[in-house]
Amino acid sequence: MNVDLIKKKLNDLSAPKGGNSNRKDEKALNFWKPTIGKQLVRFVPSKNNPENPFTELYFHYGIGKRTIISPLNFVEKDPIVEFAKELRKTKEPENWKLAKKLEPKMRIFAPVIIRGEEEKGVRLWEFGKSIYQSLLSLAADEEVGDFTDILEGRDMKIETVGPESTGTTYNKSQVLPALKTSTLSDDNNSVEKWLSTQPEPNSFYKKYTFEEIKEFLAEWLNPEESTEEDQTSSSQKSTNDLFGGPAIEFEPTGFKVESQKSNIVNKSFAAPKKETFAADEFDDLFKS
Repeated sequence: MNVDLIKKKLNDLSAPKGGNSNRKDEKALNFWKPTIGKQLVRFVPSKNNPENPFTELYFHYGIGKRTIISPLNFVEKDPIVEFAKELRKTKEPENWKLAKKLEPKMRIFAPVIIRGEEEKGVRLWEFGKSIYQSLLSLAADEEVGDFTDILEGRDMKIETVGPESTGTTYNKSQVLPALKTSTLSDDNNSVEKWLSTQPEPNSFYKKYTFEEIKEFLAEWLNPEESTEEDQTSSSQKSTNDLFGGPAIEFEPTGFKVESQKSNIVNKSFAAPKKETFAADEFDDLFKS
């Protein structure tokens, strides 16, 4: 008997459950977020693609209470994108607006070392299009060039202001290159470690199956219907318990994508004109 393996198994069984909590803890350790003020950051060449430190990933936000990493990132079909394509085949302006809202949003991830916190190793900085464009512009500028070069690259000054300055509820950061070039580190061991040990951006997000995402979308489009199904399920269970037999199953009424009443379509959007998809039609959208 391998006692070490037994101890590991015991620890695994004793550890508190909660994958989401563990995932959040891991993310907190491996991600960096600018705080108000000035900070010095060094972008590190990506271990997966030394020619490009940026990883673009696409997400769906607001579909239920979860962040959904799009299957497009894994070169797979995305049911939300497929549904949006179907909406664009109609002539209803509100369907086009909904399709636009359903488009996956791009987020960019880059490996960085925070000056003064080198002992924490390489972390990921997640940012949006504005910061991304600024960084690409700096790399394309001949006077700056490859700021990730481990021998003659540049640190980046990140200046962040809060909501009182932006007039929004969010902080805003800008990126400025250091005037002088510098090495990533004078310690070769640290450089080797930073180049080989980097967190993988997509490993911090649960990958849902096509069918799971399709179900999330259906529930989000028809929140009341989903609630009714939950209540029906509960009622059926009670009936089974009382009478020992199966409860009557009701036929699905279909997925109402558009309606004159705002209680059908998600409240994030204005009440559009009626456009109804039957349950079988909704399924057919994903067969092509």
